[in-house]
This record gives sequence, C-alpha cells and structure tokens, in this order.
Amino acid sequence: MIRRLAAGAAVVAFAAGLSGCIIIDSDGGSRTVVTGGGATAAASYASLYADAVSDPKRPAEEVARDGLRHPAEILAFAQVAPGDRVADIRPGAGYFTRLFSDVVGPTGRVYAFVPERTMARENAGADALAAAYSNVTRVNGLLDSMTFAEPLDMIFMSQEYHDFHIPGFNTDVARMNAAAFAALKPGGRYILIDHQAAPGTGISAVQTLHRIEGDYLKREVEAAGFVYEGESTAVANPADDHSLNVFDEKIRGRTDQFVYRFRKPG
Repeated sequence: MIRRLAAGAAVVAFAAGLSGCIIIDSDGGSRTVVTGGGATAAASYASLYADAVSDPKRPAEEVARDGLRHPAEILAFAQVAPGDRVADIRPGAGYFTRLFSDVVGPTGRVYAFVPERTMARENAGADALAAAYSNVTRVNGLLDSMTFAEPLDMIFMSQEYHDFHIPGFNTDVARMNAAAFAALKPGGRYILIDHQAAPGTGISAVQTLHRIEGDYLKREVEAAGFVYEGESTAVANPADDHSLNVFDEKIRGRTDQFVYRFRKPG
C-alpha cells in the first residue's frame, strides 16, 4: 500500500512538471527538457501507473530497483495508456514489460521483441513473460527490419540503443530507426533511455563504456523522420562524469541517463 501511494504521488508530481515547456542551458545552447503535451493523460493514469508498480506479481529483485529506475515517472513520460500496442525492444528480464502489460490491459498488447542475434539465450525469458501475462507476445526479427502484426502506439528501448552500434550486433542503426518509424502509427511514440556519454564523443564509447552521447542519438533518430518532443530527467545523475564503464561498481545502477520521447508525425 505504501509503495502504491508513493508511486501515485510521484506521477502526480511529475505530471505537474509537464504543465509547461521547460528550457535549460546546455553547453551554450538550449534544449527542451519536457513539453506540456501529455500532462493531463499522465495525471489521469496516475492510479493505473501506481497499481502497475505495486503489482505483487513483480519479482522482488525488480521492485528493489525502483528507487533507481523510477518506473512511475517513466510510464507517465512515455504516456502509456490502456489499449496501447507497445513493443519492448530486447526486454531482458521484463522489468518494463510487466509494467506495460498492466497498464495497457486486456485490450492492449505488448510485443517482447528479441533480436535474432541474441534469441538463443533471450527467448526463454520472453516466453516466460508471455506465459505469465496473456497480453504479452514474443517476437523475433532483425533490428534493422523489425515488423509487427499491427501498427504500434509506442516502441521502447531502455539501455539498449548504444549496443546496436557495436559491430557484433551487425545492425544498421539508420535502418533500425527507419523500421521503428514504419512500425508506428501516425502520432506513435519512440521512447529511448540510455547511458549518457561525454559531450562530443558521439558513438566512440558504445563498446568501451557502453555509453552514447544523447545529442548524437537525437540527430540519428530525427534523421529517420521523428520529431523530438522532450526529455525526462527522472534517471539523470549530474554526479556522473561520464568517464566510467556503466558496469563499474563505482557507478553501476546510478549512471547519468537520458530519457527521450520522439513522435512520428501525423
């Protein structure tokens, strides 16, 4: 009960922060942090997000990470709604898949997309999610030609985008973004969370530090036709100087992360 109340309060506070467009200075320029669109929806679904976070089916080890991952705020920023069709790209153990399943409900669908490159070791986890949640379906495919059974309301990647620039994934990231654009309905959302790299480093640290420069990612996604809507600072950490590998115990779980929302026009 306490956890549910805390999650609900976090969403309401977050939605209040969406009531206007906030601009902050970034290395001499300005960037949008969050925009006003979706504030009403986020507030109206606050109870639904709180229920998803407090779902007793969630594994204890995932609940223990909530203080660092701020799931209610992420759900609100992503504007997840009942009936949505959502793709969770490379869902891993299903931290967000479970939350999406609860929010989209019986009229929605969550596609747990496991890339062919990693399906030998990751299909079992996605199948377990599909067995536990009737509105979850495992999908396999190539990242740069991903397709789904129906048009989607949202495609979501958490801490994965940088990996797809690593040569071992054999992925054309420009084509991946184009495939995501094609898979979404007009007005659909593309939500990307990743570990921030130092300014000006682009993709040079994707393999060494598992980080990517947010501005570089933004330019790549916009090149596919997406419109950048804003950023959540829910999982930002100004104390992270972006110099350590994200798996270094000095920073693991506490890296500076950006959360971007892009939209397909229409």
